[in-house]
Amino acid sequence: MRYLRSYVFQVFVILLLCSSCRVTYRTSDFNATRIPKKPDYENEYNWAVLPTKYTPKLEAVRRTVTQELEADVFYVYPTLITGKKDTRWNIAINDVEQQEKVLNKAVHFQASAWATSGNVYVPYYRQAHIRSYRMLEQGGKEALMLAYEDVKAAFEVYLEKYNQGRPIIIASHSQGTTHTSLLLKDFFDDKPLQKRLVAAYLIGIGIDKNEFKTINVMTKPEETGGFVSWNTYKKNKLPKKYERWYKGKVSSNPVTWDTSATSSRDDHKGFLFSNDKIYDKALKLQVIDGMLWTTLPRFPLRVFIMFKKNYHIGDVNLFWKDIQENAELRTKNWLKKEIN
Repeated sequence: MRYLRSYVFQVFVILLLCSSCRVTYRTSDFNATRIPKKPDYENEYNWAVLPTKYTPKLEAVRRTVTQELEADVFYVYPTLITGKKDTRWNIAINDVEQQEKVLNKAVHFQASAWATSGNVYVPYYRQAHIRSYRMLEQGGKEALMLAYEDVKAAFEVYLEKYNQGRPIIIASHSQGTTHTSLLLKDFFDDKPLQKRLVAAYLIGIGIDKNEFKTINVMTKPEETGGFVSWNTYKKNKLPKKYERWYKGKVSSNPVTWDTSATSSRDDHKGFLFSNDKIYDKALKLQVIDGMLWTTLPRFPLRVFIMFKKNYHIGDVNLFWKDIQENAELRTKNWLKKEIN
């Protein structure tokens, strides 16, 4: 029942992340006999990223660190199946188009931010179509739970086969955060594994500050063992249902990483743009109740997003360098405390 309440909340959050015009999706009844084959995570093919199969972007980022990494990063990517005419509830992990999106979009612009803090693990999973959030009672709940079962199975294999007692960073965005929130409850929250949690970056979904029993919101940049979360919107703009679905939720400051309500351009470490260049001092932030407001980022061709209000797609790469440096700091602090 607790999981169901979490999904019921998140259906409204995802709807608000869509464009203001209503999208009509083709659909079909959810049928358990037509779901894609369950992945076997003992098979390396079913992982998008392992320390032994990095993408060129991850390799390039990893080479900037000379020492051996002592932590792990378990990253779960956002919804990438969004086609209005696509009637599938869940996507097979060997779908070539989706694999390309996972590697060249999600891993490239998101997971790479954590690649200097730990060895990166990214399982392919049978992600649910975006309409699952809107059509929760018409098959969406089953599709989302199917996707989570993959993430859970991958994490179990990761713990048994790869982790070897190392500290863990959990990182995710959007639908990925739907699943990592459950993962934290199943494996970390008030459980022995919580001692190995460096930090959880639960981005792109509204998270209540009391979502977990013993995993708390982190309000200092060097803090470990807790979580941070935010949702990004254009300054002075609000989603239509802000009062109901964002107000009161956690809104961390991904530039200062403390309780500061604002940040200056000089504070901003860097936005990873599509040309693979990092633009620092690109934006100013204001943290309001449950929402992260940003000024129009300074980067090439910014004129084309002047009228865009919803910055959900940039929740991670807008703060790519900020996340990278913060994850490094938290990891070093966790290791230092462990030694002492």
